[in-house]
Amino acid sequence: MKTIIIGGGLGGLSAAISLASEGVETVLYEKNSHFGGKMKSVDIDGYHFDFGPNTITMPYVFENVLRKGGMEKKLTYEKLEIHTRNQFPDGTIFDLSSDRNRMIEQLETLDKKGADSYDRFLKAITSLFSVSYSSFLTRTFTSRCDYFSFRLLKDTWKVRPFTNMDRFFKHYFSSPYVRNALNRYATYVGSDPYRAPATFAMIAYLELMEGVYYVRGGNTKIADTMVQAARNSGACLYNNQKVSALMKDEDNITGVILEGGEKIEADHIIINGDIAHTLPELLDEELPKYDPSVSAFVITAGLKGSLPFHHHHLFFSSDYKQEFKELRSGRFPSDPTIYIATSCKTDSSVSPKGDNCFILVNAPPGQKIDKETYKRLIYHKLEANGFPISNYIVTEKIWAPEDIEQEFSTFQGSLYGPSVNNKKQAFLRPRNKSDRFQNLYFAGGSTHPGGGSPIVTLSGQNVANHILGKITK
Repeated sequence: MKTIIIGGGLGGLSAAISLASEGVETVLYEKNSHFGGKMKSVDIDGYHFDFGPNTITMPYVFENVLRKGGMEKKLTYEKLEIHTRNQFPDGTIFDLSSDRNRMIEQLETLDKKGADSYDRFLKAITSLFSVSYSSFLTRTFTSRCDYFSFRLLKDTWKVRPFTNMDRFFKHYFSSPYVRNALNRYATYVGSDPYRAPATFAMIAYLELMEGVYYVRGGNTKIADTMVQAARNSGACLYNNQKVSALMKDEDNITGVILEGGEKIEADHIIINGDIAHTLPELLDEELPKYDPSVSAFVITAGLKGSLPFHHHHLFFSSDYKQEFKELRSGRFPSDPTIYIATSCKTDSSVSPKGDNCFILVNAPPGQKIDKETYKRLIYHKLEANGFPISNYIVTEKIWAPEDIEQEFSTFQGSLYGPSVNNKKQAFLRPRNKSDRFQNLYFAGGSTHPGGGSPIVTLSGQNVANHILGKITK
């Protein structure tokens, strides 16, 4: 039996390791020069940047996959004491941490209601994650029937599908500073906290209960180590090799056609990529329209010397809700919330010359803007907050939504496939198996269970386990 995987993101690598380690002949084709998808290293003039993801949670998910390829315990995960420094226009600071006492101490000053209800809040998000993990994240959805089992319908009621994230957080916290810091978790799945179901407040559990990690040497070491694990397992990985079409008969995909014209037959095909972008290209089939997740406007900036950034540092807009209204209408925020990851604050080895600032603001998918003008707006806001970054820049590169679409083959440059801004897209994401073709599968952020580095890793593992179950029957 032979499986071909199209795309070498974390989902594709996870599937390759899981299949090859069980003796399945596995071949993976990646169109880019690097493996890892958006987990990409960017090295410019002696400065190293992790393009994404910058926040690492659930390290056990990566370790479970790496163990299959004999590469467990090869990564050094460093737990961050302060996950994110949240800075507001009036100078207010609120740090997120998995240290309960530290959180309550801050809440006593900022949000007395929040301090009193914090333990109840932790219990609630623990429950959200527990149900979500067992019923959604570790399951493979291959048919419509999978969404309508009695247990799943019962568990769906438990994960607060009928209230949004903002209302959920309001139940426990009165301070707009605290709520905005927590509402930002919606952007981890490219969505709007005023529309996304409270189910996704489970992301708060991952950070506030389990913690946020950084991988020494750069988070892209995760992808590098997964590549080694896949090859250790016997998988054949090819980069700079684009699949241009799929070969098909009535209800099966019989193989792939490479860009050079070579035809390769296979028993199973896994597409690891944004299916809204990839499927029309490979099969000339249109998919149902969906509301895409947000895109991003990114600046990778290398500085001479150092500014007092934290590893993860946020500068909030004066009106967070208005920011999402602008995004929803297809406009770049006029007063954007700015996220900056400066990994050298934790690991000086990645950027000995000075701060390596990965700067990101949410952007509307499929829209364009004058890059230099918007960059200056971002720098001006940072200067107003006490960080005159433009005076320190040695090198920089700008990525707008169209660049992200081109680099990562994502629909309109969206970062996480479909948004979760409505219940259908939140709970009925594209399934892991084609309706039309019996041996065509999907893994990655645009399909079930969703976006985020550990979640897409689970997606690839889930699909591989499903295929293994069919082979051994």
